Amino acid sequence: MATVSTRDTYGADQITVLEGLEAVRKRPGMYIGPTDINGLHHMVRELVDNSIDEALAGYADTITVIIHQDLSVTVADNGRGIPVGINKKHNKSALELAATVLHAGGKFGDGGYKVSAGLHGVGLSVVNALSEWMYIEVSQQGKVWRQDYKHGVPQNEVHPIASSDKTGTLVRFLPDVSIFKEIDYNYKVLAQRFREMCYLTKGLRIRFIDERDDLETSFYFEGGIKSFVRYLNRDKDVLHKEPFYVERTIEQVQVEVALQYTDSYDRDAVYAFANNINNTDGGAHLTGFRTALTRVINNYARAKGFLKEKEENLSGDDVREGLTAVISVKLIDPQFSSQTKEKLVNPEARAAVETTINDAFAAYLEENPGDAKRIVEKTIFAARARKAAQQARETVRKSALEGFSLPGKLADCSDNNPARCELYIVEGDSAGGSAKQGRDRRFQAILPLRGKILNVERARLDKMLSNNEVRALITALGVGVGEALDMSKLRYHRVIIMTDADTDGAHIRTLLLTFFYRNMRELITNGHLYIAQPPLYRIAHGKTEKYVFSDRGRDEYLASLPPEERKKAVVQRYKGLGEMNPEQLWATTMNPVDRIILQVTLEDAQQADETFTMLMGDHVPPRKRFIQTHALEVRNLDV
Repeated sequence: MATVSTRDTYGADQITVLEGLEAVRKRPGMYIGPTDINGLHHMVRELVDNSIDEALAGYADTITVIIHQDLSVTVADNGRGIPVGINKKHNKSALELAATVLHAGGKFGDGGYKVSAGLHGVGLSVVNALSEWMYIEVSQQGKVWRQDYKHGVPQNEVHPIASSDKTGTLVRFLPDVSIFKEIDYNYKVLAQRFREMCYLTKGLRIRFIDERDDLETSFYFEGGIKSFVRYLNRDKDVLHKEPFYVERTIEQVQVEVALQYTDSYDRDAVYAFANNINNTDGGAHLTGFRTALTRVINNYARAKGFLKEKEENLSGDDVREGLTAVISVKLIDPQFSSQTKEKLVNPEARAAVETTINDAFAAYLEENPGDAKRIVEKTIFAARARKAAQQARETVRKSALEGFSLPGKLADCSDNNPARCELYIVEGDSAGGSAKQGRDRRFQAILPLRGKILNVERARLDKMLSNNEVRALITALGVGVGEALDMSKLRYHRVIIMTDADTDGAHIRTLLLTFFYRNMRELITNGHLYIAQPPLYRIAHGKTEKYVFSDRGRDEYLASLPPEERKKAVVQRYKGLGEMNPEQLWATTMNPVDRIILQVTLEDAQQADETFTMLMGDHVPPRKRFIQTHALEVRNLDV
């Protein structure tokens, strides 16, 4: 008989029960996602969402958020204040229950909140559990009441500390360094979130202070989501000056929609919110909006003769080209696909939005024939371009299926396993020649591109696909483009942009990033896109040579040399990759052991979208402002 070790025994004693907030500390990812800066931001947002609930209920109009020097955060509002009285069932203060018990709050029964953003009653208690310390001060009943906590455990009873004729709740917490990798906050990211909240809640003011850098911003927008759409389109040419706006309540679902068309060729920029929560994956309300929008525009186009009897209907993509829209629904019992609330699944939200757009947008088109004509003509042009692009894509697809279809300029690698292969996209034939000679042919492929590729920010898909450099890039990667994109066919799991360290190289890199962002976004989100970091200087002294990547690195290295060697040192600045011989290019930029490559990520798609539009679009003023703002940051400028 085999011997069984105690380590292999599985019985009743091996079942662990996590009490109270212990489960949150043991598995924080279940409640706030990753314990990085995103998790920290989630903690702040949970508390702000609770204050937003007071504003939605009509009891608060001001929220203050402060990042303190010690990296603690304060969130305060002028709402009713968390109740401090004794809960008869649990014989504890309601404040203590809300701060220490999961799913304890005013969002589960009658008389608390009809509509809430902090939906599951876990926000405050989770923040408490994941904090080194936290305290809450509630102004209520003529007094200020306080309770202190460490790691989620109350350190005292709820007790009065002062008199006050105001009402409201103040929470201050310091995230636990034993749980979070690093305590840091991104002011711009949080500010964008608070800006959205004020757009979505008319009459709400959020004051945001960062004591670390002495920053302060206040947000207040009387126009609500209509102002939000104007803000999103501030650097674009619009087809109708006033955004369309509608607000209705259908079967206890409050619907607000604002939309405006621009002359851009971008995919639609539509932001969907449920109870002020940004649903990044959309859901029922977004589906209802898209269905109704497509139907209304098709019906109007046929009724007015823009579409002939034998012409096919406009597609959803056609009617959404150049569209900017904000959809906001508020409902009593919202259901999401996960705790992080990315996708709304309530069917009544779809029905309410669909009905609202069917009626209100149809009336808008009838009442504004000039705007309606510009919108419909835009969608019809989009349809024609879509058909031309389909033909171009089909040509690219057929070419990709043929054995001889890979671009002649591509120097492919011998390994057939995409997970081991990488493609260097290189600027120019000179650098391409050095890269081809210096590479490891087993797993490194080289694709040299001639000059600057087409600016895809200003080009429709059909024109883009007729460009030789773009076609070569698409064919080499093997995944197709646009609707035909299939990431399972990616031929290289590392795609590395390698351009010169000068202004032309930066321009080409930006064009390529724009192309990938617009047409192969999954390449970025799946972690396949990188930027090579070639050295800027070669410093030779005696038999020693040193490669450095910045002016600062050059100065520091020279300063570290003995005076005699420093005088004799020869400093060479590389203006282009073609100036390196193959051995130097391999040693500095392509050898996986020593090279530096930066992975391209999309932490904030909206900010990236705005940046690409500003840098690569037609509007000069915002680009000029950007250049003026950042001119002093330039370190290497070729003139």
